Amino acid sequence: MAVAYSADLHNHTIASDGEYTPTELVQAARELGLTAVGVTDHDTLGGLDEALAAGQALGIQVVPGVEVSLRFRRPYFTGTLHYLLYIPYALLPDPAFNEMAAEIFSQGRGAGLVRARVAAINEAFGPQGETPLLKQELTAAEIEALAPNVTRRHFALALKENHGLNHEQVNQLIGNESRAYVPSGIDPAQLTPLLHRYPQLVRVFAHPAAGSYPGESLYNEVLPPLEVVEKLLPEFLDEALLGLDGLEVQYPGHILAHRALLAEWAQRYGLLMTGGSDCHDRVERPLGVAGISADECAALLARL
Repeated sequence: MAVAYSADLHNHTIASDGEYTPTELVQAARELGLTAVGVTDHDTLGGLDEALAAGQALGIQVVPGVEVSLRFRRPYFTGTLHYLLYIPYALLPDPAFNEMAAEIFSQGRGAGLVRARVAAINEAFGPQGETPLLKQELTAAEIEALAPNVTRRHFALALKENHGLNHEQVNQLIGNESRAYVPSGIDPAQLTPLLHRYPQLVRVFAHPAAGSYPGESLYNEVLPPLEVVEKLLPEFLDEALLGLDGLEVQYPGHILAHRALLAEWAQRYGLLMTGGSDCHDRVERPLGVAGISADECAALLARL
């Protein structure tokens, strides 16, 4: 099946949570007749070397990137938003860039996220907290001792067995409505040093309107509605914090009215318009269901 556009710039591989290997993704893009394909795994650059080699072998341009998870704790929104960074080819072999990026991205998952959640629980519910339900502070060590890959269940187990909390109290500490709840991803301020050190990165707000899709959609996940995104947009536009070069306008979870609104935002703020399928697998979230024209892709590639 051929596609009607030139480039699909938002896709995932087994380096994060996709079904394709990087080589398979590039092969699939070539079979669809795409001239460029973005590889943008969640919070890792791990699949880019293989994808770029496959692109060179198959004669298709691979646009290297990463989808960074950013966590927000605001009075009107607690959750995660996604930020696409497209990476200039000259940066990819730079050890300093790779080391800094990996260190920062790791804070939003695994041990870094455990530490952030423990700190928030202690701040709100520790012995010196506003609601001192814990007689002694919770530690990351006692959570991590329970499993190599920590989940909410391990927090609950430690709070019950080590701190004597009942089920209702545990939910008060770790439920999504808790004052101490810390979503996955990094705080935007943690990403700022990377963006300032490497201003040549192209920064794109991923699927801004997917959370406002009317009805069921595999693409909206737990994203906030467009009204929340609009409130947060000034933080993304702020060069001192994140800065913004583009908006992902073309996306399978965006209805036509939202695409038109995002195109108007892009024009108002002088931003690139990008797009992609957010491919994760071959059936439910496939490659080739959204993309951009050759001219729109060229505008982004000019920045790289």
